[in-house]
Amino acid sequence: MAVTPDDLEAATSSAVSSLHPATDRDWSVQAGTLEWDCWHTAEHIGDCLLSYAAQLAVQPSTRYVRFLASADKDASPAEVLEFAEAGARILAATGRTAPRHVRAYHPTGMADPEGFAAMGCVEALLHGSDIAQGLGLSLDPPRQVCRRVLARMFPDVAADLPGTDPWEALQWATGRAELPGHPRLHQWRWHGAPLQEA
Repeated sequence: MAVTPDDLEAATSSAVSSLHPATDRDWSVQAGTLEWDCWHTAEHIGDCLLSYAAQLAVQPSTRYVRFLASADKDASPAEVLEFAEAGARILAATGRTAPRHVRAYHPTGMADPEGFAAMGCVEALLHGSDIAQGLGLSLDPPRQVCRRVLARMFPDVAADLPGTDPWEALQWATGRAELPGHPRLHQWRWHGAPLQEA
């Protein structure tokens, strides 16, 4: 039930295909409940996923690789969405070539290739959903991907909410939704390190 680079590509494709029809709209509107607008949220996705790829490529143990990736300031919504997708594709390619024993720094634990793929899925899906909300759209991601990501990144949530739709549970686990009997979370943390090492 591991999260794979294929899962990252499926998650990203789901987000991109949902958002692409709205690239002719104003992306300066707020993305969901975030402080960022939709354009900067898409840029953040690309930056995060490229950063994760860099972590896997050189495996620092105490910090992030020291760079910041950004979209051109005059990039259109379609182009900044393409930047986010490029980050995902580069992370997926890096994850496919990284040996399983590789570990690299993340504040939530020394992560392995599966962990970075799962983090990439969370970034693409949840921030993709934030953008979608800002644009009056919704995401409908693959539930099996959500189930695997939830089990890897939020194992307690997966165990506590076994009958809940995994996309709804993932939104709840990241503070974006309420569930019956479960108020919205205001603080949350995923497991970056492999679960047996956390």
